[in-house]
Amino acid sequence: MTEHDLDPAFLNVDPLQSTYREAITESPELKLSVQHAHTALLCIDMQYLDAAPGFGVFADAEKSGVPPEAQAYYFDRLDTEVLPNVRRLQDAFRAHGLEVIHTRIQSLTRDGRDRGPGHKRLGLHAAPGSKEAEFIEQVAPIGDEIVINKTASGVFNATNIEYILRNMGITGLFIVGVYSNECVSTAIRDACDLGFYVTLLSDGCATVTPELQNATVTTMKDRYARVMTTAQAIAELNALVDDGHDTDCVPES
Repeated sequence: MTEHDLDPAFLNVDPLQSTYREAITESPELKLSVQHAHTALLCIDMQYLDAAPGFGVFADAEKSGVPPEAQAYYFDRLDTEVLPNVRRLQDAFRAHGLEVIHTRIQSLTRDGRDRGPGHKRLGLHAAPGSKEAEFIEQVAPIGDEIVINKTASGVFNATNIEYILRNMGITGLFIVGVYSNECVSTAIRDACDLGFYVTLLSDGCATVTPELQNATVTTMKDRYARVMTTAQAIAELNALVDDGHDTDCVPES
């Protein structure tokens, strides 16, 4: 049977959407995680390596492998939408006393010999102390915020982030960063599989083409994450978060 043999009315139907919504993306426990301050903002790879023109991946624009039109789209989306929204979210989480956690690509060694095989094959490297390892100033960590270094796409399979989150009693994650279809979506899938309640901020992430961006949001929505805009997320925080919360109270997993 081919696509042409199917009833057109069913081609764009997700038969499992309601099941996943009820069990995962609209579970009452998700909002309880926010209300009781067991939710953190996870900012993924907002650094010079992959989010700034003229550095890292884009040090030589012609050799980056990303067409000029895609680069223009990506950096325009970052500058006009994603970076301002991520900063708004960071400020909102900080104002409510919620954790803001940052990941970045950075090796343990100057020569990068500890990198994951994938990053070695790609030639992706941000050495300790390098410009590529620096965060974009607009969304950089503040004070004692946690920074987790990684040398693979998946922060959950390449670091001890799960251990850290469990120690702090965090059960929910709002996720932003780059690239939407790579490190961001990998984190979302892994976090969901591990039982965290995940929210993807559709206007807080970016990748190099609208097609990849839209496909990622469509794939994550009502399967692995709830999808919200920055405005919706901030409104929810303001409405739900108990600012007198007991942060030492660790909920049951």
